[in-house]
Amino acid sequence: MQDANAKALSLNFIFCTDAYLLELNRKYLNHDYYTDIITFPYRQYPQPLEADIYISIDRVNENALQRGISFQDELLRVIIHGVLHLLGFDDHTPVEKARMREMEDQCIELYKALFDRG
Repeated sequence: MQDANAKALSLNFIFCTDAYLLELNRKYLNHDYYTDIITFPYRQYPQPLEADIYISIDRVNENALQRGISFQDELLRVIIHGVLHLLGFDDHTPVEKARMREMEDQCIELYKALFDRG
């Protein structure tokens, strides 16, 4: 990670429908398409992280079905994705997308090592 010592002040995860997130995407980002997550930061890194993170449960479910993974695993990936954006990672170019996916995978592995006691 760019900074393993990043601090969080307040991260609000708001779970919503495709329709609601599409409305936010149109209104605030001028994008007319479905997405699984939109992150609204209120502070810029490296200040303590503060953001509202909207996640479409519909999209997460659809993505999980398409990828053949559990809803929980896809939701974890999407949550991590939003936090990585707050830490300065982007995914606009193929190189950035590959780096983002690499970081997601590393964070998922760490999470599972720490919390999956199955």
